[in-house]
Amino acid sequence: MNSTDTYNDIKEVNLSYLMLAQNMVRSDREGAIFRLGISEEIADVLARLTPGQVLKMASSDMLLCNFRFEDTLLLDLLANHERDRGVGHLHAAILAAGRPVCDHGLRRLSFNPASRRGGSPCATNPSS
Repeated sequence: MNSTDTYNDIKEVNLSYLMLAQNMVRSDREGAIFRLGISEEIADVLARLTPGQVLKMASSDMLLCNFRFEDTLLLDLLANHERDRGVGHLHAAILAAGRPVCDHGLRRLSFNPASRRGGSPCATNPSS
């Protein structure tokens, strides 16, 4: 796979992710916040994006979505292929619900220069 293919794949994933996330936020805001692992501020931004803004953001060469879980326990529970897979997924959802939301610097998506702040992007960091 060459770099052009990778770039095009990233654009395609970005567009699909942004459209899905925006649709989820608009149809079930609270469910989307939980399922996407985003803050209320990011949900507001996603809901307000115009189609042109979505296309512009999707054309970035940087992948806009990332693995939500950095904890191997959660990944193991979600990837569990045993008979009680439903229990593993339920356990992972319970653990995920207790995790702080981190917007990974996505405040920049608001297209509002006043909302750009320095420091760590995690909601749990007092400097954000």
